[in-house]
Amino acid sequence: MAKRDDPAGAVMEAAERTTEATLEKAHEATENYLGWVQKTMAGSPWGNTDFSKKLVEYTTQNVNATFEFVQRLSQAKNFQDVVRLQTEFIQMQFGSFNEQAKNLSETYTKAMEGWQTECRSLLLREGRK
Repeated sequence: MAKRDDPAGAVMEAAERTTEATLEKAHEATENYLGWVQKTMAGSPWGNTDFSKKLVEYTTQNVNATFEFVQRLSQAKNFQDVVRLQTEFIQMQFGSFNEQAKNLSETYTKAMEGWQTECRSLLLREGRK
């Protein structure tokens, strides 16, 4: 980043440095959060199931998409860029959320069907004793 001699330029330079530092801290916090999510899901009753894996995968995708959006937003040159970036992000996330909800629903349904089958088998075995 080149040094600026005018006062407004110095303020902009300081703002850019602050933005970069803030984004770096946000990135670190994001990594910590995603690590926590993975550990939490691994210790949950769902453990190492497809459903749990999808939850972690989608959480990671959504957090990363948001982080990327904030980075792009910080580089907007004017209000039109801000509106365009916001609109693109919202459209992309609505599409992602719809697809994720559909996939999670299917995965959950399959898991419950498997669970019901196991319960029936267990009940039949117990009834024979």
